Amino acid sequence: MTGPVDTVVVLDFGSQYTQVIARRIREARVRSLVLPCTTPAGEVAALAPRGIVLSGGPSSVYDEGAPTGDAAVFGLGIPVLGLCYGMQLLAQALGGEVGRAPGREYGRASVDVAGGRLFRGLGPRETVWMSHGDHVKGAPRGFTVTASTVNAPIAAFEDPARGLYGLQFHPEVHHTEHGAAILENFLYDVCGAAPRWTMAGFRSEVVARIRDQVSDGVVLGALSGGVDSTVAAVLIREAVGERFRGVFVDTGLLRKDEGRHVLSMFRHLGLPVSGVDASDRFFAALAGVTEPELKRKVIGGLFIDVFTENARAVDGAAWLAQGTLYPDVIESVSIKGPSQVIKTHHNVGGLPEKLGFRLVEPLRELFKDEVRRLGEEMGIPHDVLWRHPFPGPGLAVRIPGEITREKVAVLQEADHVFLEELRASGEYERTAQAFAVLLPVKSVGVMGDNRTYENVVALRAVTTEDYMTADWARLPYDLLDRVARRIVGEVRGVNRVVYDVTSKPPGTIEWE
Repeated sequence: MTGPVDTVVVLDFGSQYTQVIARRIREARVRSLVLPCTTPAGEVAALAPRGIVLSGGPSSVYDEGAPTGDAAVFGLGIPVLGLCYGMQLLAQALGGEVGRAPGREYGRASVDVAGGRLFRGLGPRETVWMSHGDHVKGAPRGFTVTASTVNAPIAAFEDPARGLYGLQFHPEVHHTEHGAAILENFLYDVCGAAPRWTMAGFRSEVVARIRDQVSDGVVLGALSGGVDSTVAAVLIREAVGERFRGVFVDTGLLRKDEGRHVLSMFRHLGLPVSGVDASDRFFAALAGVTEPELKRKVIGGLFIDVFTENARAVDGAAWLAQGTLYPDVIESVSIKGPSQVIKTHHNVGGLPEKLGFRLVEPLRELFKDEVRRLGEEMGIPHDVLWRHPFPGPGLAVRIPGEITREKVAVLQEADHVFLEELRASGEYERTAQAFAVLLPVKSVGVMGDNRTYENVVALRAVTTEDYMTADWARLPYDLLDRVARRIVGEVRGVNRVVYDVTSKPPGTIEWE
């Protein structure tokens, strides 16, 4: 199918799942663009979108200071779909009534379907995912109720004449059994969008955008060897050719033998990269530092210093390339809407205001699985694309407390054993991220006839699609047994191994 790529705009009202909505739209092969809820209707209309989606959010529409957006979007003649808070906002703006629900509805629920364009092809009862304390008590004039639950008599409504639709539940999450079909009914049937958005098209679009943005000067890539920075480097190299140079900074906080493996990989990909061993400087800067956020900022600041010093040797260096992804951004700063800040990310939170370089972040709006698909499109080897993510601050955020060379050495060995056994068992690619953590406690043990008092290592493995939420991986017991026995037997200084069974939320994937 050929023709222009249709776009649907997602207005962010503060939901942690705004980008999940955008991702589901992309999975339906329709281009999605996320904008702040404060974007004026005129700016939205200028993008000529096929449809507009209003995200959920943590506020109540009747609270003072609650985000309202520009109500003029409802009169643009462009189909609008409000989800949860977005539905309530739509109802309130058009004369309906919103109030407290008789009981907070959270989790799976069954809705009785009375018809409507969004439910075409579906059954009379659907399993959906609810998360609300408010609900629409009275629909605006001209709207028809199309679905209901005991707790939410108006679980969905529509006014097809004006192209306005609302869902109290979340079709974007996998827990809504036919959520994809509901969204596709909106995209294809209501909006008339054609499924033309592909990763090949995204690649062409971004390469053209980079060439336009980086018309002169050398682009320096701060490469870590991870999937994100590697894909970004190959993409930028395609756009600017010989004007790309990579710098790999060995902080001393990497996995075992990481520096050697990474530089070899870059050579295989044809990327010009120079390696810098700055481990002494990083350990010195981290001496006495124990607070997690301060660790990240110390490492981020020093990383930029080291990178900048080495960049001076590159004639014409003017741009800094980074493999920042949206999950990094949404957990660090509120750039799209009033989303909550969780932690500072190495790539986006620790940069000084006056960097001295202009930033190029071609992957900023992608999720990890989309980055892998982009890498496949560019011919990057499978084993490179399926390497587990590694945090920018490295092992420093996997060692609660002060960082020392001795602690890092212990953790490197334990982590190496864990990943080696995961690969050998075939579980590596079935988990999204796995690693060891060196805990700031010691435990009593017995080795031979001797009493020991040594370190405890925690193993962490999670499954996830978008890294916004994650579940702990149900690894086989015999695998965990082999890993534990090998770590205690081979890694000097460790006498106990535990397994982390915390999901995200309430925990984060990393420990710090």
